[in-house]
Amino acid sequence: MLRVITTFPIAIALLAAVGICPQLHAETPGLMAEPPAEGRSVKTDQGYMVEYTDTIPGTDVTFAMVPVPGGEYEFKQGDKTLHVQIEPFWMSKTEVTWAEYKKFMNLAIVFAKFDDQKLRQVTDENKLDAVTAPSKLYDPGFTYDTGDEPNQPAVSMTQFAAKQYTKWLSLLGQNFYRLPSEAEWEYACRAGSTTLYSFGDDEDELEEYAWYDDMNDMQTGPVGKKKPNAWGLHDMHGNAGEWVLDSANPPADGPADGSKATVDQAVSWPTEVFPRVVKGGSWDSMADECTVTSRAESSQDWKSFDPNVPSSSWWFASYEGQLVGFRLVRPLQAPERSNREKYWQADLPVILDHANRRIDEEGKGERGIVDPELPQAIEKIQ
Repeated sequence: MLRVITTFPIAIALLAAVGICPQLHAETPGLMAEPPAEGRSVKTDQGYMVEYTDTIPGTDVTFAMVPVPGGEYEFKQGDKTLHVQIEPFWMSKTEVTWAEYKKFMNLAIVFAKFDDQKLRQVTDENKLDAVTAPSKLYDPGFTYDTGDEPNQPAVSMTQFAAKQYTKWLSLLGQNFYRLPSEAEWEYACRAGSTTLYSFGDDEDELEEYAWYDDMNDMQTGPVGKKKPNAWGLHDMHGNAGEWVLDSANPPADGPADGSKATVDQAVSWPTEVFPRVVKGGSWDSMADECTVTSRAESSQDWKSFDPNVPSSSWWFASYEGQLVGFRLVRPLQAPERSNREKYWQADLPVILDHANRRIDEEGKGERGIVDPELPQAIEKIQ
């Protein structure tokens, strides 16, 4: 059962005072003091995690987040195996859709208007809350070739753009969102299974769970139409490949003493622009490319048709890029603000340098401040 968590402070306080309101974590969407009467929940020391919907502030676009329990995961990277302690988190029920991502794309126009009117300027004092907005599409027909319906997964964005999306969404509201790590992604995809796919080993059943092997006329499928895994996650196999935080090589070292690794210790933090990991396979993948552990690797070739120098910081211009999207993670225990940038920002100076050059010297892409007041500020300039 889907729950829309809305905060009404006075009403909740009154109901709690008379003991008839189990939702004592109204300020924490997706967390309840008591187990729900129906639907999945995950028991934690902070309460019961449940499915919830979040709304992109200033819009009517919503997305669902489902709870993933904590546990230990045996994460294999080539010949290396790490035992990773996964902490509880919520993961978006489907891939981020065009309905969601186009709200982020609109920021370029908004930030340009702010600049023209000398409003909400980026300064040394507030630059930590600055986000870069994607540049205008060079060829929309190419980017949207695999479909751009509101319920189709958004594709073709770089990992940097996906990370900036999670920063934008986080700073707009009260929840911390980021990309999953590869270990978290596999753990959530498995949903407690130990088989090739979340549902078993029989690839003949894959069509019930995935858009794959050109099943949808050379396009992505509408999200959420195939069967979910045991934890309620749709499209983990096929449809659009999904960005994670990790570099494709080398594998993470983990703790020197061989103890369990934290999620961060199990991430292969990138030291080069390419290759980076894409999980789950796509609508164009064969069945053996859609398993829990299969991965694709990004490459410079994904920008092969980009006419710009340097190439876009936000978009790929290749067939392979059209196969890649992402989904969100929200950890139960969010990091301190000072520790969030590593999940949101460019992890290499060259990536940020290229983005800044595109914005400052070429006028392609924009940057601006994102905070809870942004939706109201946008209304004033419309």
